[in-house]
Amino acid sequence: MPILRQEEIKKLVSADYYDPFYFLGIHKMNKKQFVIRTLQPFAEVVQLVSDISNDFFKKIDENGLFEIIVDANDFFEYELLYTGKNKSKWQTKDPYSFLPVFGDLDKYLFKNGTHYNIYEKLGAHVMKIKDVEGTLFSVWAPNAKRVSVVGSFNGWDGRIHQMRVLGDSGVWEIFIPNVKSGDIYKYEIKTQSNDILLKSDPYAFFNEMRPANASVVFDINDFKWKDSKWMKKRSKNNFKEKPMNVYEVHAGSWKRKEENNFLNYKELADDLVVYLKENNFTHIELMPISEHPLDMSWGYQITGYFAPSSRFGTPKDFMYFVDKMHRNNIGVILDWVPGHFPKDEHSLGRFDGTALYEHKDPRLGEHIDWGTYIFNYGRNEVSNFLISNALFWAKIYHIDGLRVDAVASMLYLDYSRKDGEWIPNKYGGRENLEAIEFFKHLNSILKNDFPGFLTIAEESTSFPGVTQKVENNGLGFDLKWNMGWMHDSLEYFEKEPIYRKYHQNEITFSMVYSFSENFILSISHDEVVYGKKSMLEKMPGDLWQKFANLRLYYTFMYSHPGKKLLFMGSEFAQYKEWDFNHSLDWHLLNEEYNYNLSKFFKDITNIYLNKKPLYEIDFDPTGFEWIDINDSENSIISFLRKDNNNNFVVCIFNFTPVIRENYRIGVPKSGIYKQIFNSDKDIYSGSNWGIIEEINSENIPWHGKDFSINITLPPLSGIFFELK
Repeated sequence: MPILRQEEIKKLVSADYYDPFYFLGIHKMNKKQFVIRTLQPFAEVVQLVSDISNDFFKKIDENGLFEIIVDANDFFEYELLYTGKNKSKWQTKDPYSFLPVFGDLDKYLFKNGTHYNIYEKLGAHVMKIKDVEGTLFSVWAPNAKRVSVVGSFNGWDGRIHQMRVLGDSGVWEIFIPNVKSGDIYKYEIKTQSNDILLKSDPYAFFNEMRPANASVVFDINDFKWKDSKWMKKRSKNNFKEKPMNVYEVHAGSWKRKEENNFLNYKELADDLVVYLKENNFTHIELMPISEHPLDMSWGYQITGYFAPSSRFGTPKDFMYFVDKMHRNNIGVILDWVPGHFPKDEHSLGRFDGTALYEHKDPRLGEHIDWGTYIFNYGRNEVSNFLISNALFWAKIYHIDGLRVDAVASMLYLDYSRKDGEWIPNKYGGRENLEAIEFFKHLNSILKNDFPGFLTIAEESTSFPGVTQKVENNGLGFDLKWNMGWMHDSLEYFEKEPIYRKYHQNEITFSMVYSFSENFILSISHDEVVYGKKSMLEKMPGDLWQKFANLRLYYTFMYSHPGKKLLFMGSEFAQYKEWDFNHSLDWHLLNEEYNYNLSKFFKDITNIYLNKKPLYEIDFDPTGFEWIDINDSENSIISFLRKDNNNNFVVCIFNFTPVIRENYRIGVPKSGIYKQIFNSDKDIYSGSNWGIIEEINSENIPWHGKDFSINITLPPLSGIFFELK
């Protein structure tokens, strides 16, 4: 029998005892007697409610510690009836009468870093135990002196629901009867130096709306999905041979309601799905929607990795969003941030008073530029946290892919650091070996468990094998953002056309490395902020030339090898840079130039989706062939895009505002060539030059081809032909 001495009483009532379950709850005294203890500072009187006894407890400490001795032959079920100081009454099962749920296998797998569904055990879970409804709380805090659940259900008093620690796992647990969905809570952690920390739940499924930051109990298990057709098709999909046109969206600023209020997930889904289909997007990529406190971070400083942001509704509202997209054949990609996390006091940083999720040494554990902490990928429980989070979005929310942010910052120990500010790896190199293994582990598990799921790396260096298979010593990503193409092509287009002939290599150099990785061409939010100007304002010339250049740019982009991504607003030519705090300028669609550009965009993306040569062989040199790369004097390039059946599209680009008449282009076959696209049409606000239905090839060898066509090239334009 656990005997309570004054020392233990003092520790219990001051919430300073490492294992409160040892004294609280029901314990056998001898063969015929049991003792029950409860700690409830808000109670004046406690009565036992059971088939054995309905006697009253004795108050053994003025801080609310009560005890009763009951004659009984065996353990028995009971409840506690409390009477408060204001005579209010409440009855509950004793939280200290339940056995642990987190078992030995859970401990082993978590410690080993392979408990891929750990989110089913850690966090807050609404459940029934012995027919008692309540919530099971579990948290990893191995260096804590004591952990309690505090919340709306216990007056935020850390003495009432002190948790048990489960061996050497570092996991603390308690089942609290009557706690239900909607109740708010945090973990109160006492550190080894006796500091008290109030922490949000790292595994919480929902959080309060900022600026509040408590976690919210939420049952995510009973949503009725209707996307089985999509999920079945996705599992068999070979993305490499399919068109992929991604619309990057910031949920808080795509569109807003009156008084600048957010659309919720349901409203966003209903509006967006129509727009995505009209503009021929195959996927939407959401900038981070995981919970984050600061709007200005755009979601990249996450404090709730398992919680869709409450700014836009509940977890089930977000499930509706994904389900709606899938039922309309739109894939959903999430921006995912495993590279760093903010230092907010309520979040992961120094979680149990020690550097738990992060490295202690700032040379390994801090991003100086961003003011954030870096995850410790070598700690199994931390890599388990992140890998299970990726699997969570795939399994629970049916997400189709993750775009992984700032991969380069994870791969290199000296990323954005000067000499002396970083620690080499065990071989003396700059590669982060633990992060490399983390990516291999992550991508291997995702590919195995979720066929058709995509991982996309935002990786800005030439790190080898980013999209190679793990078994071939690659990192295992499906796609990599083509930052080189983005940088070179924008730099080229920003030049006045008269100077472009001196920089032909900038628009052609990408083909030197285009097939070294599986690339996606990305024009993202990063290119239209912080003084970089909107896509339209990057373009030189008067208003007509700006729009002509932008049409030319997109025509070039949608014919260049690689999948496609475009940031919202760029498709109808925002004049202003992106502002995260306001809606896009939808009124611009009432302006002729913007309306016509929108029409152009629908047509170029429709061509892209429906012409196999423009997408079927994106990652192999057999899908691309230069016709002419050398006419720098006229700033003209031409090439072929080909599919698996040797069909091809002839793509020709004039990067100057000069009309080129009688311009001869070599073609590989004899026959009638049909013009299938011209970016200079008057319906797009173009000058309508070079518009023809079809043209016969001539037996005049040109550009190393046996045949050629003689055409007029419109100013600042791209045109496509195919063999009829």
